[in-house]
Amino acid sequence: MTSPRQPSLYIPHGGGPCFFMPDPAATWTGMAQFLGQLHLALPERPRAILIVSGHWETPGFRFTGSTRPSLLFDYYGFPPYTYQLRYDAPGAPELAERAAGLLRAAGLQASVDGERGFDHGVFVPLKVAFPEAEIPVVQMSLDRSLDPALHGAAGAALATLRDEGVLILGSGMSFHNLRAYGDPRATAPSLAFDRWLGDAVQQPGPERGAALAAWEQAPAARVSHPREEHLIPLMVAAGASENAGRRAYGQLVLGTAVSGFRFD
Repeated sequence: MTSPRQPSLYIPHGGGPCFFMPDPAATWTGMAQFLGQLHLALPERPRAILIVSGHWETPGFRFTGSTRPSLLFDYYGFPPYTYQLRYDAPGAPELAERAAGLLRAAGLQASVDGERGFDHGVFVPLKVAFPEAEIPVVQMSLDRSLDPALHGAAGAALATLRDEGVLILGSGMSFHNLRAYGDPRATAPSLAFDRWLGDAVQQPGPERGAALAAWEQAPAARVSHPREEHLIPLMVAAGASENAGRRAYGQLVLGTAVSGFRFD
């Protein structure tokens, strides 16, 4: 049975368990609405989700291979109830093996980790986007080199999965400087980087890949990402499509520009 091609997406995952805490200032409301409506913009319900988070770095690429992945509460200083969240989505060992095989066939180092659970860059946004937790999920790590071109190549190697009903998600934050959140001086630099990022994403495949590989040359690049682990999932999502991308979400969050992107 043929499935319609799923898009690949780069989504923001917020701050810690932000969507499951009181939010009197409505800081996270717009982002939560975007995530909660994600399924409405898909051609059909995904057969599986392959998600790469900015919170797992390994030598080479790894994929979660457990049938019932646990949750890693890798955030700190939040209320006790946020460490009791559940997201009981099944794993997909066969998808993990297939994805690792696709990367190895492309000359990339890849393996399956049968013990690793889902970190909060996975279960927090997915709990909003797919709260029923019925769609099988595989998490992919970042290569610890954080090489943007390498991650673009990984996305390209995985692109065929989109034709098999697999939704590819990059989970991060397009602006990720914890010291700058809430600082009015960060607004202008974040907007400058966000404009550049939107322009880069809208280019077709090869041109986009070259632009994103040189992201450090963008305006306010290192203000926006002192360390780029939350940006690199974008490279995987972008690499999984040859088509021009588009902005699917954009908002000022804590005074900084945050965006999400879609690739069809």
